[in-house]
Amino acid sequence: MTQSTTENRRLVLAERPKGEPDANTLRLETVAIPVPEKGQMLLRNEYLSLDPYMRGRMSDAPSYAAPVDVDAPMIGGTVSQVVSSHLDGFAEGDWVVAFGGWQDYALSDGTGIINMGKNPENPSWALGVLGMPGLTAWAALKHIGQPKAGETLVVAGASGPVGATVGQIGKILGLRVVGIAGGAEKCQHVVENLGFDACIDYKADGFAETLKSAVPEGIDIYFENVGGAVFDAVLPLLNTLARIPLCGLISQYNATSLPDGPDRMNYLMGQILRKRLTMRGFIVFDDFGQYYPEFASEMGAWVREGKIKYREEMIEGLEQAPEAFIGLLRGEAFGKRVIHLGN
Repeated sequence: MTQSTTENRRLVLAERPKGEPDANTLRLETVAIPVPEKGQMLLRNEYLSLDPYMRGRMSDAPSYAAPVDVDAPMIGGTVSQVVSSHLDGFAEGDWVVAFGGWQDYALSDGTGIINMGKNPENPSWALGVLGMPGLTAWAALKHIGQPKAGETLVVAGASGPVGATVGQIGKILGLRVVGIAGGAEKCQHVVENLGFDACIDYKADGFAETLKSAVPEGIDIYFENVGGAVFDAVLPLLNTLARIPLCGLISQYNATSLPDGPDRMNYLMGQILRKRLTMRGFIVFDDFGQYYPEFASEMGAWVREGKIKYREEMIEGLEQAPEAFIGLLRGEAFGKRVIHLGN
């Protein structure tokens, strides 16, 4: 189904999921295209970013951001084109990075919008390596990880848009980089195409021992965005004064109760104390948004020079977004997952 010039398709939150989202979580509906008033512009969304944080916005549990209301359009970052504008600095045909949500059209007052001009190269990349995931990787590694040449960096979710970028930045900065990914194909990509020194398949038998063998001098920086059994294997291998940028815990996002097994809290706290570990969570634009111009300049140069490689998984059609999002949470994505909404 293609976009219309007279109607606005949108996916709204039909109900709050318990555990994994399913076919009843989101509802596809059609409404009139909104009309911009003074101080607004109308955007036609071309590309929609799918990101793990969206699962948290489906819940009304306390969090760093307000939940999506039931019957409201699902939120999400977009690359869009200006259809009409009553705002200075934005003209018809401009490409912009916006927060247009899971729908064909959106209104904006310009707040938080980045104007990319009339003919940006690879516009969808502004949702990945040149956008929020790239800034997440760059800022967390440089500002929380505090990397020093010769150290060992381990990256969970190494084939994903954030993890892949973290590891490649680590190599640029002179680190030994070991990735963790799910499956032999992803690990092969991480080593052969992204240049990691090694990649360990967490789905394979003997994962913890294989990881230990891959880091004979221990782990100085661990980029965490998975949690669960992966973190259980990493924790004993952390060196004194190791740093842990805590980006996400995708293994836990659909959980409805605490994990089975012994209480790990005392062990974790003991490791933090004895090894003087630094573990810091962050919300990228709240904590590091001021560094965006520096990031954009440095990352843009690395991409142009071929020092950073980027894999994008483009999926056609807004109606495919719910299943694609469920697959993302299951670890099925291979690269940055983006929905193409345009004709």
